[in-house]
Amino acid sequence: MRTQNEIWEALGEIDDEEAVHVLTKLFAMYEHLATQEGETKEINRFFHQLDKAIELTRECNLNRR
Repeated sequence: MRTQNEIWEALGEIDDEEAVHVLTKLFAMYEHLATQEGETKEINRFFHQLDKAIELTRECNLNRR
């Protein structure tokens, strides 16, 4: 497994289209885990943080306009 720094670098190297695929795949992986294992703390934390990131990004985009 890569380190957090290596993952951060890999994220910086992908283009916008690939980023959408990565985010979609990550969502699907956690959704599958929730189906298989139920709603664990880890899974709930992931979806909570994802929702928070979406809201923060939307707020930043609104402030730019």
